Amino acid sequence: MSDEMTITVDSEEYVLRPEGDSVKVGRRVAGDTAWLDDVELASLPEDARSALERGDSSDQALVLALRGVVAAEVRRGG
Repeated sequence: MSDEMTITVDSEEYVLRPEGDSVKVGRRVAGDTAWLDDVELASLPEDARSALERGDSSDQALVLALRGVVAAEVRRGG
């Protein structure tokens, strides 16, 4: 994955941006991105990491991993 990737989940638009050994996760609203979390790539399932590498934003493993990151952010109060 070389550039930002946009994924739509439940009508919400999220952005994934690689940064070394992690990926920055943000939510896009009205053209602006609010960065939610940095996730270590090693903590993602292999299928989700592979989808990131391929740039496959429709891969269900990646969508499921993103849902988990978003749910964790909500639980933390973000």
